[in-house]
Amino acid sequence: MSAEPLEIYLTEQDLDRSLREDVRTGLTADPKWLPPKWFYDARGSELFEEITRLPEYYPTRAERSVLAERAADIAELTGAKTLIELGSGSSEKTRLLLDAFTRHGGLGSFVPLDVSVSALRRSTARIAADHPGLRVRGIVGDFTRHLDRLPPGGRRLVVFLGGTIGNLLPDERAGFLAAMRGALEEGDWLLVGTDLVKDPSVLVPAYDDAAGVTAEFNRNVLRVVNRKLGADFVPEAFTHVALWDADQEWIEMRLRARRPMRVRVLDLDVAFAEGEELRTEISAKFRPERITAELAAAGFTTERSWTDPDGLFGVTLGRAT
Repeated sequence: MSAEPLEIYLTEQDLDRSLREDVRTGLTADPKWLPPKWFYDARGSELFEEITRLPEYYPTRAERSVLAERAADIAELTGAKTLIELGSGSSEKTRLLLDAFTRHGGLGSFVPLDVSVSALRRSTARIAADHPGLRVRGIVGDFTRHLDRLPPGGRRLVVFLGGTIGNLLPDERAGFLAAMRGALEEGDWLLVGTDLVKDPSVLVPAYDDAAGVTAEFNRNVLRVVNRKLGADFVPEAFTHVALWDADQEWIEMRLRARRPMRVRVLDLDVAFAEGEELRTEISAKFRPERITAELAAAGFTTERSWTDPDGLFGVTLGRAT
């Protein structure tokens, strides 16, 4: 069975408008910021794939080990008929779940949601070829805006992997989880991957690797703004910074101006002082009781939670109540 035509609820024009709004809002704020979703053009996606293979970057390996160990349990516990993945990308880790559900039997459809048309076309074609009995229908959308487009009915399992939930600020996270619960029916399932609080000596190098790949990934947001909006950022004039905020329990990635400069973007003339920082990402880390409480506040009961053998990364299975 071939993949169904993509359902498109997010166009290039939508993305362009969203980028303009984010750039205007973020670069006129104090302190300045840009959201991490704009890292991911084709080059940014390549750089992130390289990051996931770095020795310092444990989250991808740790989460994969949990899924490899527990995928069969997840299939057995949920008995899902529809598997939905948010921010799917290449859906590589989700293949562990798909294989487990195939062995278990009963899964009828796979619905990946992502902002990238090209990534979805590639991944849905491969998955449909590998799972010929599975209905594969990709949705081009933003998980913060298009949860109402998820297919209704059946026993659904939504998976949100990679620790991406940690990129949302606490209020944004609460809003997302509430919207997620609103899109599901009682008895549906949510599987969330969360990076766990640990010693900064392990955390910080994961975001500031010795080879400098993360630094290039961080500066890529400036290249995206240059290419898409005709800005004149000089990416090499910014130093990559990764800091652990012990009070908030998150990593902040920033770009620090090496010298005073002015940047022209849209109709803005944006001044940077020497040493001024532009925040590009937060990555919240969780304690098990925190994710359980946040899920409960949104209407989910935590049924199971697992970690890798080293306790680096958590995967939590919640049920809509």
